[in-house]
Amino acid sequence: MTPKHQPGRAPILRVARPPLRGLLNLPNLLTLLRLFLVPVFLGFVSRHEYTCALYVFALAALTDSLDGTVARWFHSKTELGAFLDPFADKLMLLSAFIALTFEHVMPSWVLGVVIIRDVVIVVGYFMISFVTGERIPVRPSYAGKASTFFQLSCIIGALIRLEGSYPREWRMLLYAMVAVTAVSGMHYVYRGLVWLFYREPQMFEQ
Repeated sequence: MTPKHQPGRAPILRVARPPLRGLLNLPNLLTLLRLFLVPVFLGFVSRHEYTCALYVFALAALTDSLDGTVARWFHSKTELGAFLDPFADKLMLLSAFIALTFEHVMPSWVLGVVIIRDVVIVVGYFMISFVTGERIPVRPSYAGKASTFFQLSCIIGALIRLEGSYPREWRMLLYAMVAVTAVSGMHYVYRGLVWLFYREPQMFEQ
């Protein structure tokens, strides 16, 4: 039955609420758990409880691996997850690098490389989206996945060692991470330029 419209009153429009199950499926819940673990991790680091911080970070890294796998297995990929997952990854990694740098566990120059790479990618993404008026698909490259793996390894290694000296194996891991991070940043810039070339070719004409 259609509700009667009373004179002098605007009709009440009822907007259907999206089902909670559709918004918070299992992959998105795992991603939200990773976001929740960030302040927990930072709290343990600030109290110098590095063993607990290691366990929390390892759990966060596990959810990072599981959410994508679960989404593929159960065909439950969503636009929300496509943006929430990389945001949670970057928040966790950057928080860890910043916290460990301030605790003098991680060299400061490593933090600089990680931040510069992420700033270049984010600013480039928004600039290209603004110029083209289109949204670039968020798809991690193999270089980006390798960069994430090495960054996770460096943070876990830093939480395990925690002495003032930097042994040779540790330095090699850091150098490898920095190299892969730089290469992945350049690769994302290249992908962005290719996208811009096909959308706005006149920008590349002399």
